[in-house]
Formats: sequence, structure tokens, C-alpha cells
Amino acid sequence: MNHDSYDNTYIAGILNSVRTIALVGASANDVRPSYFVLKYLLAKGFSVFPVNPGQAGKEILGRMTYARLADIPEPIDMVDIFRAATAVPGIVDEVLRLDPLPKVIWMQLGVRHDEAAARAEAAGIKVVMNRCPKIEYGKLSGEIGWTGVNSGVLSSKKPLMRQGFQSFGVRQK
Repeated sequence: MNHDSYDNTYIAGILNSVRTIALVGASANDVRPSYFVLKYLLAKGFSVFPVNPGQAGKEILGRMTYARLADIPEPIDMVDIFRAATAVPGIVDEVLRLDPLPKVIWMQLGVRHDEAAARAEAAGIKVVMNRCPKIEYGKLSGEIGWTGVNSGVLSSKKPLMRQGFQSFGVRQK
């Protein structure tokens, strides 16, 4: 797969199919990007599990934090990686030991590791690199346009309502 650009349909398909997300590198610091991505995804109705060994056993935004992926008590649909690219191979190793396997590994803005991505894809896991699910959701739902940002997505289709605060869902096309 070409990870230099993603079709909106690919990203929308992912965001519409996942419900449980493990956010690796979640921070309890409310000025960190991982904190407000966690807050946003929770507000959109996703079930998000913070993963941070230094915060394990504590709550972030009312969600119990886990030390590692294997500690999460239910199957995960997507692993969102908020760690440096050098940490990605180890995280992919941890993902590949999960049963069942997640559907998606998503690497945040500035995070890319092609070898680890290839291993995940060989196991049947979809991969997104150097993107933020918060930004992509906002772009594809039309929300980002509320602040005057040109998302590049035009649609006359009625938004699909989803569970969550002001959640309009992601358009497929």
C-alpha cells in the first residue's frame, strides 16, 4: 500500500468500522496532543483505552490507563500510536501477540515506520501513518469546516448521526 497518501474512502472506512481504540502514549497532561485526541475520540462515542506504563492503574479522562496492550480487558479494533517512530517496531510486536488482532494500526502525525507497517499488513492489519484520527474525523465529518478550515471535502449528503457529543459521523464519499 502507498502510505504517502490515503484515499478518503480508506480513512472513512476505518473510522466507521472501529469502536474500541487503544491510545498508546496517552498523557494525563491536558496540554499534550494525546490528551485532547483522547478527549475528542471519547466525545465522538469511541471507547478509548489509554496505554501508558507511567500512568497505569490511574484514570485519564475517566478511563482506566493500562501499562501495555495485553492488559486491556476487551478486544481492540484500532491501536493509535502516540510514540516516536523508534518505538513502533516494539509496539507492532505487542500488537501481533494480541488475540484477536486489531483491525488497524494508526500512527500519529510525524510517526512513520515502513518495516513495522509491512509486518502488520502481512498479518492482515490495515495501517495508517503520519495522520491524526481527530483531524481526519473532523475533515470527513465536515466539522472542521465549522471553524472556516477548507477540508477539501464537499458533500450535499445529510450527515450520519453517531453516538457522542455533536457527532455527525464520517461520510463514506
